[in-house]
Amino acid sequence: MKRATLLFLVILLTAALYAVAPVVTNATAAQRTDGSKILDIYYDVACASDDSVWVNMSVSNDGGSSFTVTATPANLSGDIGRIHTGTGKHIIWNAGNEATPLDGNQFAFKVQAWDMQPVPLNFVQVQGGTVAGITVNSFYMSKYELTQADYQAVMGVNPSYWQQTDRPVEQVSWFNAIEYSNKRSMQEGLTPCYSYSTYGTNPATWPSGWNGDSNNATNISCSWTANGYRLPSEAEWEYAARGGLQTHGYTYSGSEDINAVAWYDSNSGYTTHTIGTKAANELGIFDMSGNVWEWCWDVYSGSYRVRRGGSWSTYAYSCAVSFRNGNNATAGNGNIGFRCVRVSP
Repeated sequence: MKRATLLFLVILLTAALYAVAPVVTNATAAQRTDGSKILDIYYDVACASDDSVWVNMSVSNDGGSSFTVTATPANLSGDIGRIHTGTGKHIIWNAGNEATPLDGNQFAFKVQAWDMQPVPLNFVQVQGGTVAGITVNSFYMSKYELTQADYQAVMGVNPSYWQQTDRPVEQVSWFNAIEYSNKRSMQEGLTPCYSYSTYGTNPATWPSGWNGDSNNATNISCSWTANGYRLPSEAEWEYAARGGLQTHGYTYSGSEDINAVAWYDSNSGYTTHTIGTKAANELGIFDMSGNVWEWCWDVYSGSYRVRRGGSWSTYAYSCAVSFRNGNNATAGNGNIGFRCVRVSP
């Protein structure tokens, strides 16, 4: 059988610039000789500050000038994502399954390692456990609802009705939140969490109209071990809204007094408000009750996706941490926004 052709130029090994950065050494790579386009990549990784690091891989199709192609998580296995440091680490990459064609003369890739310790800016680490019957693993959650400024920095547009950079972005659909999460992950050199059908993780390669029909939401899958940005699961959202392991059992996120923690119909003046201007909850997270509804990953019913937390336009009962609602994945209303989470050790 004739061996499949898939050439590669170079492996670049880098580490995040933290005070004590992981070090990747002794990297080798080889294509299998069984006719497949599978690459076996071996490396060693060490880190003085901790024995747990995050390993990622990205791909170049222009000889290493830029690394804008992200290897699809489903095509990667072995020692990638969160791993323990050591020698003889092994990544298996089924490069032949990638939707983006790889030019054998220009193809290059890099392996990166990050220290797991630093908490992302303006995020808090939510320690996993069980609260009110909800069990989750640890994760990072943004302290704030995503602002208009942050959305525009990634997406290039601000769709909000109430234009003010430090207010939460609104008029964003569930699909918009998915696209934002992957694009921001790519910009920051992280592994995107979401894939669309067989088209990979780069929204630029997804088919025209992918975000125009709520039923298309079933074509999106999530890699829960990827280190990029994503929407919280509904369980993660409610666990954090209740205050995690520091919960006081409040009706609203952070208080029994809704006016202390939420912008809702009786105090909002029927508009959004600057993020973080009400009191935080037990975890230091703001606006999980009121201001804007927040998209979650989960299905509500049919083609509807979950939204939680209530908003500036809803009654008090909708702002309770136990209240559930949903909307079409294509819906982008003036009272719906989102916040991001990331995987943590």
